[in-house]
Amino acid sequence: MSNPRPLEEEAYDMSGARLALTLCVTKAREGSEADLDALERMFRQLGFQSTMKRDPTAQQFQEELEKFQQAIDAREDFVSCAFVVLMAHGLEGHLKGEDEQMVKLEDLFRVLNNKNCQALRAKPKVYIVQACRGEQRDPGETVGGDNTVMITKDNLETIPTYTDTLHIYSTVEGYLSYRHDKEGSCFIQTLVDVFLERKGPILELLTEVTRRMAEAKVVQEGEARKVNPEIQSTLRKRLYLQ
Repeated sequence: MSNPRPLEEEAYDMSGARLALTLCVTKAREGSEADLDALERMFRQLGFQSTMKRDPTAQQFQEELEKFQQAIDAREDFVSCAFVVLMAHGLEGHLKGEDEQMVKLEDLFRVLNNKNCQALRAKPKVYIVQACRGEQRDPGETVGGDNTVMITKDNLETIPTYTDTLHIYSTVEGYLSYRHDKEGSCFIQTLVDVFLERKGPILELLTEVTRRMAEAKVVQEGEARKVNPEIQSTLRKRLYLQ
């Protein structure tokens, strides 16, 4: 009978600067200010140097990410990680700027990858996306399931271009995302609560975010809806925020 060994725990070095950029379209997105307030509180308590920009156009989404990358690479101190929060109306793979024009998420994600941002090479890059990814609505099912994420890690002399990245979407592909007019979005509010109230590797924290959101009830246009985040990870190590 085999005797599997437990994984060795290797974590990212979080002793350096923690940087965050939030780009949020507030136009026709009631409740977004509540999300911005929650994010500002979270970044402050977790020791991030945070910058927030309101109502970027599609082009400004790209420009602000590029400015962020240039500022990171120009730093002389050690940088541990970067968080980027993107909040807007959207469709799968796209965000809508304040000017109603679309920008590709793929183009935004490319800016900080291991090829284009030297200071973040092999460092964790976390994207939090609060936006619709389609028009479908999930009424929920009477019996739920559980998703398991398996992480493998390698010690590599070189690393792929897109490792050390975590994408956290407010909803799954093809579905709507929900936001309360005054209280903000269930996704951002739940994520902030978990990140501040709990300790552990970020993927375990996100499992708790998913659990809480799956149990929450969302009512839209008089109909009960369900929503859960989607997490895509190429992290090579455990990421602890506190």
